Formats: sequence, C-alpha cells, structure tokens
Amino acid sequence: MTITSPHLGSPSVWTDARLLFALEEVVEKELNRHLKVAKDWMPHEYVPWSDGRNFPGLFEDGEAWAKDQSKVTDIGRVALVVNLLTEDNLPSYHHEIASLFGREGAWGTWVHRWTAEEGRHGIVMRDYLLASRAVDPDELERFRMSHMSEGFESDNRHSMLHSIAYVAFQELATRISHRNTGHQSGDPVCDRMLARIATDENLHMVFYRNLLKSAFELAPDLTMQAVRDVVVNFRMPGHGIPGFERAAAQMAIGEVYNLRIHHDDVLQPVLRFLKVMEIDGLGPEGAAAQEELGLYMGGLDAQATTFDERLAARKARMASRAAG
Repeated sequence: MTITSPHLGSPSVWTDARLLFALEEVVEKELNRHLKVAKDWMPHEYVPWSDGRNFPGLFEDGEAWAKDQSKVTDIGRVALVVNLLTEDNLPSYHHEIASLFGREGAWGTWVHRWTAEEGRHGIVMRDYLLASRAVDPDELERFRMSHMSEGFESDNRHSMLHSIAYVAFQELATRISHRNTGHQSGDPVCDRMLARIATDENLHMVFYRNLLKSAFELAPDLTMQAVRDVVVNFRMPGHGIPGFERAAAQMAIGEVYNLRIHHDDVLQPVLRFLKVMEIDGLGPEGAAAQEELGLYMGGLDAQATTFDERLAARKARMASRAAG
C-alpha cells in the first residue's frame, strides 16, 4: 500500500515499511513504559482448584458435567465461552501481528511480549472453567477445535496503519467484554479473575492508542481514513466462533456487550482521547473521512438509543410477568 501525506514535506510518500521505521522510536518508548507499569501475575492463583474434581474418562470416579454444578449465571456462561474461544486463537493473532510488525527491534520485542501476556488469559480462563465446572468441557473442546481449525484472518491485514487503528479499539472492547462478563457472572472468583485479565487488556489498549496518536502526528490524513474504515467496519475477533451471532445477541441483552456499550465505552473514549473530531488542517480525503466518521457515530448513537428503549421495554415486561 502506498500512501501520501502533505504534512511531512511536499510530497512525502509513505509505505508500510516507512511507517514501521518512523514509529519504531515510539514503539520503544511505549514498550519501556508498558514494562514499568505491567505487573506480573500467576494464572494458577486465580483458579478455585479446591472446587475441582475428576471428569469421566481415565478416572473411574469421574463425575459427568451438569449445569447446576456451578454458580455461574447463564449469561456469564455464554460470555465466558465466547471470551475464551476468542483468546484461544492467539497463535493466529501472533502470526498476523508478527507478519505486519516484524520480529526485530522494538516492534518484535512488543509482539512477543504481547503474545506472552495474552497467553495467560486463555490459561487462567480455561483452568477456571474446568475447576469450577462452569461449562460442559466436551462441548468447549469441540468449539475450540472447530474455531481454531478455521484459523483467523484480520479484516485489516492489508495495512499496518489499519491494524494499529483496529487494535486500539479492539483491546478496549475486549477489556470491557471481560469486565462486564465478570460483573454478570454471579461468581466473585470469576469476577476477580476477569478483572485481572481486563487490566492487561487496558494496558495493551494504551500502548496501541498512544501509537495511533503518533500516527496521527505523522500522517494525519491517512490515519483519519484508517480510523474511519476501522470504526465503520468494526468486528470483534471472535466473530467466527460457532454460534457467535446468537451468543452476541444474548450478550447484548445481558448487558455484557451491546451497541450502547460499544458506542459509549469503546469508540468514544478512544476518539475523545485522540481528539479525532477536533483535528484540523486535513487534506480533502482526510476531511471527508473525518466527516463520515462523525456521521457514523451519530447514527450509531441513534441505533444504540433504539436498542436501549427496546431493552428497557423487555425488562419491564419480564418484571411484570414475575410480579404477576
């Protein structure tokens, strides 16, 4: 991809390779900041091992899974499976970012560090789910095999700049999804475990958000177009999970992740921090992208309001039935 910007001399031609090189110093700075604030933690310390017991199989005393063996709520169970299966595709995510960002220098160090930190999330979630018997282990493994066998290809793999823009929003979306899942899970142990994961995801978001800020300073028109494209076409990385649409609908109703949350808690915070709608001096394409982004956000807010009204009406009907 060849890109141009009038803001670094006339003319300046950008390629992914030139952008990678131009942002290397920022990556090193953000990596050092990240390593100073990130706290090591042990996945096994967040798992209720004493609740665990054998499943059928090699053990004669194995006890078959049953839904009532766990205190986790129905919506918590659905969201936990979606969140874990999303984390399970880490090998594909690593391949994607290693291919885009490279394996050398500060970029490579970040790629491997990020992968190592993300690996903890799948470990602790699976251990929790099995020890607490929150989900059917056979069904979970079948889902994992199906999902991972499909692999993962990012919608933004064509562009390093689009990929940076995407993960700036996606890491925050993942943080919010984990945090709300914990709140809705009905289990304080689960809530603490997911709060720990959410802390990591927030730090990852900050890394990419700050990188995106520097990209705006380097190539504002092109970065604005990338942000516009990513926001308008945003999909969570787990969209290929078996039954994702139904699970996403349940998570929306259960207030784990829905249009209002996506608008208010994911898109708006990043856009406000970067002052995206306040950037001036853009060229024609950048200005058009900024305008389109504003129109899209207004439309999304209206859609979220409609969803809020329908959800409130649904809650009222359910409360009326329960009272009657």
